[in-house]
Amino acid sequence: MTYVVWIPFLPLIASIITLLFGRWYIQKRAHWLPCIAVFGSFLLAMKTLIAVIHGARASFDLYSWIIADTFKVGVGFQVDPLSAMMMAMVTCLSFLIHVYSIGYMEDDPGYYRFFAYISLFTFSMLMLVSGNNFLQLFFGWEAVGLCSYLLIGFWYQKKSAADAAKKAFIVNRFGDFGFALGVFLVFLTFGTVYYQPVFEHVHEVAHETIRLFGHDVLLVTLMAVLLFCGSLGKSAQFPLHVWLPDAMEGPTPVSALIHAATMVTAGVFLVCRCHEIFELSNVAMAVVAAAGTFTCFMAATIAPTQFDIKRVIAYSTLSQLGYMFMACGVGAFAAGMFHLFTHAYFKALLFLGAGSVMHAMHHAPDPTDMRYMGGLKKYMPETFWTFLIASLSISGVPGLAGFFSKDEILWSAFASVYPWGKLVWFVGTLVAGLTAFYSFRVVFMTFFGEFRGREVLHGHEPHESPKVMTIPLMILAVGAVVTGWLGVPSALGGSNHFAHFMEPVLGHPHFHLSPALEEHEHLVELLLMGVSTVVGLLGIYIAYVVYCQRPELQRLLPEKCPKLYRYLYRKWYWDEIYLYSIIKPTLFLARGVIQGVLDSACIEGTVNGIPDLIRRGGEGLRKLQNGVVNTYALIMATGAAVVLLLIYLF
Repeated sequence: MTYVVWIPFLPLIASIITLLFGRWYIQKRAHWLPCIAVFGSFLLAMKTLIAVIHGARASFDLYSWIIADTFKVGVGFQVDPLSAMMMAMVTCLSFLIHVYSIGYMEDDPGYYRFFAYISLFTFSMLMLVSGNNFLQLFFGWEAVGLCSYLLIGFWYQKKSAADAAKKAFIVNRFGDFGFALGVFLVFLTFGTVYYQPVFEHVHEVAHETIRLFGHDVLLVTLMAVLLFCGSLGKSAQFPLHVWLPDAMEGPTPVSALIHAATMVTAGVFLVCRCHEIFELSNVAMAVVAAAGTFTCFMAATIAPTQFDIKRVIAYSTLSQLGYMFMACGVGAFAAGMFHLFTHAYFKALLFLGAGSVMHAMHHAPDPTDMRYMGGLKKYMPETFWTFLIASLSISGVPGLAGFFSKDEILWSAFASVYPWGKLVWFVGTLVAGLTAFYSFRVVFMTFFGEFRGREVLHGHEPHESPKVMTIPLMILAVGAVVTGWLGVPSALGGSNHFAHFMEPVLGHPHFHLSPALEEHEHLVELLLMGVSTVVGLLGIYIAYVVYCQRPELQRLLPEKCPKLYRYLYRKWYWDEIYLYSIIKPTLFLARGVIQGVLDSACIEGTVNGIPDLIRRGGEGLRKLQNGVVNTYALIMATGAAVVLLLIYLF
């Protein structure tokens, strides 16, 4: 299966050629090479996936990367159900986003640079998911961080875009530092960074402890928590979640790529790939579940107060990623990956649909503000129907992809052996209603009612996007429906093919039901599905009442509970908390103490002060050498007098 190496390297080659020579392409042709390369990667990824379905497995090194004493690591590839599924999903979505970008970025002066960057982004993610060792994982990890910086700040002339890129890059440094320490600890413990020997021998150190700050800590707990630090950053979970909403400053196809196929899915992939380590520590599993549950709820309460269409979808990503970590935190790793898989399609569709709306509103001062939209379904029917399918899917409406993957997580949490499973289920069910509400808030504010943007469009009429943008939307709409049918649970008469496919890598969740419930397991699962479905439909209905039937209700929360509304609208004040607790003290330390005292007074004072002292001494001596004999005689007499005085005294 050596052809697997071409899956990441085709986009890399296309990226390098486009970046070096794209400036000299005819502007409209700069997309051809990246699109063809990513499509080629998609075909090879599908060939790999089919081979894995039929039982093929492989793990090999392409070449030796680093050899230093006992440390040896190569650039290698691991082909198994997890990597094959990820490669197929990443290349499929990346190709569709490449095609969509042809229309969206048509008039941008950085056209060739954009396609070079997103091809590099695709290469980075493919290297991350296909590697057979932690160091290659870390390489892909940092490479997607670099690409996100380049693409979020793509319009670097805008201060807000440049600031958002720096914010994403710097926040991720905190998580990546912990991740790097985790990789070091893996090597120190096992003497290798290759997955296979690490996971084979991790049970041997399950009860070993390490002394940390005067306390004995389980080695696997420390290892898992350090690795999870990286997931907190890349997958934007609390407390490192603050960069993702601001990442909306990049072009919309970038948002779709980051939120659906690449960067933010890396954290979930890491936890699932290392599930053997995490499952040995209840503390680590509790940390994963707590981070996911809190982030899921927090983001779902913020989204209904935002008016930027992309920002609402960004907070839905935070919430849905929380769902995935909730699944991992109760041991349902396959369910977490299943939701990652289905979420990729409906989330890419939501972002690209929002981009299509922004394309129609591009004459407005702020084409993302939903308060100036409304009634767009008659102008943009193809965008409306595809966006509606994505919204129904994320809301968990039965028959669509989101329903199957979301309810798999809720059932796994309810039946989990972990004591926090019931809390995870309760929060997940509550968030299901909030998700349906704010998702259809976007639908109703954008596509229903009267068009409210005539004044800001200055006479321009909204229009449907070109076919090069709407055809990818239609394909993604199919994915937002059919991908869920790969995991139909046995309670609905299915075989859950996705879970069985992933079982050799991710195992099977351990359930713990009381004897009474265990006897009626399928009935309980169907009941939980019914509860979450009713909650989701109730959220849609409330959104319809508030934003279609009785618009005056929109003022209810701001007027009756202004402090609560302001708290949610200001995103729980996390930006302000970080500003006053971290950013300003750091700037004061840097500018006031380090620059003002250490640099200016001590370092520059020493470096510049000694030469200045020598200069001043020289100037004083130069005044004595004035050529006047009387002065010399006076100095000599004074010196002789001083010498005689010293002799007399001593």
